[in-house]
Amino acid sequence: MRLGVAMPAAVAALAGGLFAWYSIAAGLPFNAFGGLSLAALLALVWRPRLGVWLLIGVWVFVGVQSEWASRLPAGLSGEDIAVEATILTAQPNGDATRLLLSIDQCRGPAQRPSCSMLDKVRVSAYGDDLLFQPGEQWQMTLRLRPPSGFANPGTFNYEQWLWREGIHATGYLRPEPPPVRLSPAGPSIRQLALDFLADQPLDARTKRWLAALTLGESEQLTQDDWSLLNATGTTHLVVISGLHVGLVASFVLLLAKLAARFTTPTHWRMRTWPWWLAALACVGYAVLAGMAPPAMRAMVMSLIGLWVLSGRHAPSPWQGWWLALALVLIVDPLALWRPGMWLSFVAVAWLILIWQGRQRPQGIKGWCWALVRTQLLLAPLMAAAVLVAFGRVAPAAPLINLVAVPWVSSVMVPTALLGWLLAPLPWVGEAVWWLFEAALNILHVLLTLAVQHWPLWEPERPLTYPLALALLLLSLCWGLPAVMPGGRLLSSVLVVALPWWSLAPAMSPGALRVSVHDVGQGQLIELRSQHYRLLYDTGPQFRGGFMPLEALWSPGQQFDQVIVSHADNDHAGGIGALLADHRVSQWIAPAGEALPVSNTACQRGQAWQRDGVDYRFLWPPAGANALSANDRSCVLEVRVGEQRLLITGDVSSEVERRFLLDVGSPVSVLVAGHHGSGSSSGIQFVRRMAPQQVIFSAGRDNPFDHPVDSVVRLFRQQGSCLWSTAQDGALRFWLDARHPMQMTTTRKLPGRRNQC
Repeated sequence: MRLGVAMPAAVAALAGGLFAWYSIAAGLPFNAFGGLSLAALLALVWRPRLGVWLLIGVWVFVGVQSEWASRLPAGLSGEDIAVEATILTAQPNGDATRLLLSIDQCRGPAQRPSCSMLDKVRVSAYGDDLLFQPGEQWQMTLRLRPPSGFANPGTFNYEQWLWREGIHATGYLRPEPPPVRLSPAGPSIRQLALDFLADQPLDARTKRWLAALTLGESEQLTQDDWSLLNATGTTHLVVISGLHVGLVASFVLLLAKLAARFTTPTHWRMRTWPWWLAALACVGYAVLAGMAPPAMRAMVMSLIGLWVLSGRHAPSPWQGWWLALALVLIVDPLALWRPGMWLSFVAVAWLILIWQGRQRPQGIKGWCWALVRTQLLLAPLMAAAVLVAFGRVAPAAPLINLVAVPWVSSVMVPTALLGWLLAPLPWVGEAVWWLFEAALNILHVLLTLAVQHWPLWEPERPLTYPLALALLLLSLCWGLPAVMPGGRLLSSVLVVALPWWSLAPAMSPGALRVSVHDVGQGQLIELRSQHYRLLYDTGPQFRGGFMPLEALWSPGQQFDQVIVSHADNDHAGGIGALLADHRVSQWIAPAGEALPVSNTACQRGQAWQRDGVDYRFLWPPAGANALSANDRSCVLEVRVGEQRLLITGDVSSEVERRFLLDVGSPVSVLVAGHHGSGSSSGIQFVRRMAPQQVIFSAGRDNPFDHPVDSVVRLFRQQGSCLWSTAQDGALRFWLDARHPMQMTTTRKLPGRRNQC
C-alpha cells in the first residue's frame, strides 16, 4: 500500500519534535546532532523522498532545540538587562499591564552570559503613567528570570505553558531608567479591527466575544468568561476553527461565483478565479486570526476542500488530516506540546471516522439527526481528552453542546462575520451586530443555567485516567461499526458507575498527610487525616491580584480549621481565595492581628486531638503583648506517636529560646522559621531540636536569598536532610507511627533522592 506524502511527512515531524525533547531532557548537547543534517542532505541525493522526510524531521528538531536554547541563561537571572523590544500584546492586570515583548536588541551586564538568543519575554509593568500599544517599539530595562512556575501535584504547569508558548523569560519592567518609546505602532489590520470594534456602541461582553470569535483574540475574554466556558465544556466555541474559516471561504466563493456569472454569463462555470479568491480569503482570514494551530489546521483542510469541490484530484480526508498535521508542526514545532492542537486534530479525526462511508444527510430531519449523532459521539471523546489535559470535566457538556454548537455556528458566527462585511455601511453592520448581541445574551443565559444545575466536576486524581479510558471506550463502542450491543451497554454502564467509585488511598486512623505547597515566597501547609483537614497559612497574594491558593483546589473545598500564623501578606494573602471559593469552619490567628475574618486567638498551651493525631500551640502567650507581628506567630507542634512536626511561622531566634524546652526532641520534620531567614533558627534551637528533615518554604530567586547560607550550614552541621519548595516544589510526607517517614517531591531534580 502506498503511503503517499502527507503521512510520512507528519510522522517525520513528530519524530523530530520528540527526539528534540528527549535530547533536552537527557541533557545532550545541541551540536552533537549536527550530523543529522548531513545525513539528511546525503539521503536527499541518493534517496530524494527519504531525504525530504529526514529534512522535515531535522527542521522540527532544530526548531525545538533553538527554542530551548533561547531561554534566559541562569547567570542573568535577577540582573538588569537593557533591551529594545516590540510590544506584541498589552493586557491590563489589576494595577499593572502585562506585556508580551519581542526582543530586538539585548544588552546584559558585563562579564555575564550573552542574551543575544533571547526572543520573546513576558513582563509586568506597574503603574498607570505609561500606556503601551501593540506594535510600538520601546527601549527599557527589564529584570528577568528563566521561565518557571509553581510545582504542585495535579495543578496547572505554568512553566510548561511558558515553554510551549515560546516565552523565554519572565519578569518586570524597571522604573529606572525610565522606558522610552522609540517608534509608534505600525499599520496593522488586526489592530485597526480591534480599535474599530472598541469604538462601537455595543456591550463590553459583546465586544469581547466578537474579538474572540472573529479575530482569534481570546485574551480579550475575562476570567469570568473562561470560568463559564470551562464549567460547561464549551471553550471550543471561541476558538477560530474550521467553521469560521469554512464560512469565510464559502461566502467569498459564493460572491465570486455571482460576480463571474454576471461578467461572463455564457461560460462562468469554467472560471477558476472564484476558487482562487476563496482560497486567498481562507488564508488571509487564518493569518488575521493569528494562525494558531486550530486555525492553521482548518485553513489547510479548507483549502483541500476547495480543491476537491473545484473538480480537481480528490485526496482522502486522512491525507488532508496528515498534511495539516505536518504543516502545523513544520511552521510551529512547539505546537506539539499544546493541548489545543491535539484537541482540534483528535476531534476532526473522530469526525472522519464516524462519517466515513456514510451517505450525506438529506432534508432538515436528516441534518438534525446527523448533528445530534455527531455531538453525542464526539462529546465522550472530547471529555476524555479534556480530562487528561486539564483534570476536569463538564457533566452537562453533551447536552449543552447539542444546543450551543448549532446556535453558535448557525446564528452567532454568521452574524458576527456579516457584521464585519457590512461594517462600512452606516448603521447596517451595527444592526447586524445587535442581532449577534441578542444571540450572545441567549447563549449566556443558557450556559449560566447549566452551571447552576450541573457545575464543573473535578474527579479525584486517581480516578482521572480510568474515567478517561472509560469515556474513550464509550466513544469507540458507539462510534465504530460492527460493535456488539453488549459492548456498548457495558461501556455505558462503566462510565455511569465509575464516578461513584473512589480510587484514592484510604486514610487510616492515626496517620497524617502533610503537604507543604509551593507558593513562591510565602507559606501554605495542608494537614489532612481521616476526618480532619487543617491549613496552616494561606500563601501570598501577588501585586496583580493572583493568589497561588486559587490554583491548588477546585472550588467548594471544606476546611475544618485554618491557622493564619500572622497577618503578613506572604502568610495571609490567600484568605480572599478561601472566602470566595471554599468553606472554613474555624479561623485561628494571634490576638491583635488585623485580618478580614473573625477568628479565635491561638495561645500557648492550647491542645486538641483529631483522628489519633495530637496538636498543640507552643506560642504566643495568652493575652495582649507587645511583640512584633513576626514574633506573635502561632507555633504549632503536631505529634503522631514518636514522630513530630514543628511549624514556627516567622518567630525570631529569641522567641525560639522561650519555648525551647516545651518541645520533645528530636523533631522529625521542622518547617524552618521565616523561610530560612537568619533572624530565625538560632544555634541553640537547632541543636536542641536536632531535626531529621528541614523544609524551607521559599520562592525561587527570591530577593532575600532565603534560605540564607548561615542557616543552611547550621542545619547541615546538625546532619539534617534539607528541602526547599524553591528547588523541590511542593513536598509531601506522611506521619504514621507504623511506617518510617519518606519525603516526596513534586519537581524531580537530577541526582536528588527522596531520602537522605
